Amino acid sequence: MSLKDGCIAEYVWIDGYNGLRSKARMLSEPPSKFSDLPEWNYDGSSTNQAPGVNSEVIIKPQAIYPDPFRGTPHILVMCDTYTPEGEPIPTNTRYECAIAMDTIKEQEPWFGLEQEYFLINPATGKPIGFPEEGEPEPQGPYYCGVSGSKMFGRDIADAHFKACVYAGIKISGTNAEVAPGQWEYQVGPAIGIEQGDMLWMSRYLLERIAEMKGIDVNYDPKPVKGDWNGSGCHSNFSTKAMREPGGYEGAIVPALEKLGKKHAQHIAAYGSGNEERLTGRHETASIEEFKWGVADRGASCRVGSDTAEKGCGYFEDRRPAGNCDPYVVTKMLVQTCCIDP
Repeated sequence: MSLKDGCIAEYVWIDGYNGLRSKARMLSEPPSKFSDLPEWNYDGSSTNQAPGVNSEVIIKPQAIYPDPFRGTPHILVMCDTYTPEGEPIPTNTRYECAIAMDTIKEQEPWFGLEQEYFLINPATGKPIGFPEEGEPEPQGPYYCGVSGSKMFGRDIADAHFKACVYAGIKISGTNAEVAPGQWEYQVGPAIGIEQGDMLWMSRYLLERIAEMKGIDVNYDPKPVKGDWNGSGCHSNFSTKAMREPGGYEGAIVPALEKLGKKHAQHIAAYGSGNEERLTGRHETASIEEFKWGVADRGASCRVGSDTAEKGCGYFEDRRPAGNCDPYVVTKMLVQTCCIDP
């Protein structure tokens, strides 16, 4: 077998720490679809997913993307995780998400997730652009800014944008956020399970690119204490009924009312450390209460002015933390808004 005839496949999966792992294998020829790929395995005792005495975890390919690092015909493979007996392991959140998405596929669930993150200098443990001692200038000039003295990490953010486009991920934009070294990108609109697949793979691409620069990526909801915004993963959601005429009153408002009744369950699943971010300040609602409003960035869920005016569209759940699991968030939105009575 030679590189000329074959294909390198980088298998990517989620570990037991809500992070990503990967390893590569040589294939005799490029696959035409993910189901053509062989299953593989890894040592789950090294990823907090299995005991050492029975450590094998099976990875099953679920989606393939062109590899922007190795180029054509090489691929990235998004996988989920199973026991040797074929049962999904506890950290395989994709499994139940896929069931939920299949249950309501006729409702055409659309998602758009806004991933915020900090780029961290591992030598200092601080975001790039922060001085070793003290604080930078307060937030104000950084959001969507342009300046050699204010903007840090644009090369990483831009390379990530282009890598996602190459890989066929539905990235729709990127921008600098409100603190030095903080950025955001958006993935969507994406339909059903592809949203979770694409957001996880987009994180993998971001971390690989940052790795080349010797920089870490931090998705925690409040990595910088004090008077700084945290990092969220605002989740935009709609169904076919919400997007049709009359969808605002007929489908969006009822969905928001359902979400209010299950606020605690959603908060518990929307990322660790979120209580430090959802304080009622810095464009957030308090973690203790649920409220929604039109054009209100201090609400738990926001309806855009254009949606209210047109009478149809989508809403934004502003509660998920930057370190949330997109499979869990999208599954819970579907479960509460579309499946539960």
